[in-house]
Amino acid sequence: MQASDTLTDIPLAATVWQTSADQTWLFEPQFETLAFQSEGDDIGQSTITINPEQQRQTIEGFGYTLTGGSALLISRLPAAVRQALLEELFLPDGDGIGVSFLRLSIGASDLSERSYSYDDLADDETDFELARFDLQAGDREVVPLLQAILALNPAIKIIATPWSAPRWMKTNAAWVGGSLKPECQPVYAAYFVKYLLAMRARGIAIHAVTPQNEPQNYKNDPSMVMSAEEQADFVRLHLGPALADAGLAEVEVFCWDHNCDVPEYPLTVLADDQARAYFSGSAWHLYGGDIAVLSQIHAAHPDKKLYFTEQWVGSDGQFGGDLLWHVKHVLIGATRHWASVVLEWNLASDPHCRPHTAGGEARCVGALTIDGDQITRNVAYYIIAHAAKWVRPGSLRLETDADALPNVAFLTPDDRIVLIVLNDTAETRDFRIRYRDLDAPASLAAGTVATYVWRA
Repeated sequence: MQASDTLTDIPLAATVWQTSADQTWLFEPQFETLAFQSEGDDIGQSTITINPEQQRQTIEGFGYTLTGGSALLISRLPAAVRQALLEELFLPDGDGIGVSFLRLSIGASDLSERSYSYDDLADDETDFELARFDLQAGDREVVPLLQAILALNPAIKIIATPWSAPRWMKTNAAWVGGSLKPECQPVYAAYFVKYLLAMRARGIAIHAVTPQNEPQNYKNDPSMVMSAEEQADFVRLHLGPALADAGLAEVEVFCWDHNCDVPEYPLTVLADDQARAYFSGSAWHLYGGDIAVLSQIHAAHPDKKLYFTEQWVGSDGQFGGDLLWHVKHVLIGATRHWASVVLEWNLASDPHCRPHTAGGEARCVGALTIDGDQITRNVAYYIIAHAAKWVRPGSLRLETDADALPNVAFLTPDDRIVLIVLNDTAETRDFRIRYRDLDAPASLAAGTVATYVWRA
């Protein structure tokens, strides 16, 4: 990618960055700027009208999950190559895409080399004092890589979530499925605290946690089932008070962290008045349901935030189809429906979608494919780049018309307007962008996403 983030000095002229389904453009700036002029007559052309006075949610960031496998592959790169990659990923200037939010697994995810927790014991052993807690029990590359990332950009926010509790805390004493033993709820809350303090001691402040990744997924390796009632009880009685007692009350807690087809789960959790006090909001994936359900949750609990925390790209997909679907439903869809954070799934994998656990998902394509010291940028890289580079933390979503083409707009902290537009049709679409009393004529080729940036 050859790019500069220098905006034109011409008043109300937008720079344009495009990615196309046929890969002719890969998050590349267009030669010509898009000039605004006095509002013209309405000649029936489709118009995207931006309403800067109608400001919606504050954006906290865009990014990926830094899985254990991702950290392993990136850490093995030659030092100079690794440093250049981190600067490209986590800085917004020059050729950087400005990733501003990361997700971590507490213990193993299914894209670790093996399933593990930070307190693994032999069968029939327990450790209610957590005397054997060991942050280095697995995925040892995560902490030093995070420290290098935070040295570049200390403002990056992190959300962490477990795929499973330690086996000895579970009803089936196994990595796959099972649920948390009722008598282990207090020690599991202490386990979270132990993790958060251990990370903080290493200079890594965790911004938020969810109690369980995909709490209705009983098949993944690792995984753990947690009902809505169990999650509400766990947070109300144990996790919330434990965070407060440990001086970690600023760590935000998000419920659910699963698909858009079961809104009843977070609504049940948030219906518990005492539990609700400990939750900052709910987290979402889109392997089922409709992204519009986020607006339903927002309407029910407008004081609670919405994070979109995961969507994978599969090895059986195609660049073009994945680009159009993810931009429409995840990048544009989630933010139009009140999400403050949008994360794609895995940051990096090898050419065979490894590493993963023995029973983990074997088809996850990373935003990056790393093969030795060779790096390939895949579709999720470009999806996130279209927002992360320009829509910096603290930006506000602005209300826009969506009749012309799928779109979303933002006002950034440095007074730029950022408009992301998708043409997911089979023909070139001509339209107008209306901002205040000015119009800009635009044309977008079939199967193309564009980011338009101009001074407010």
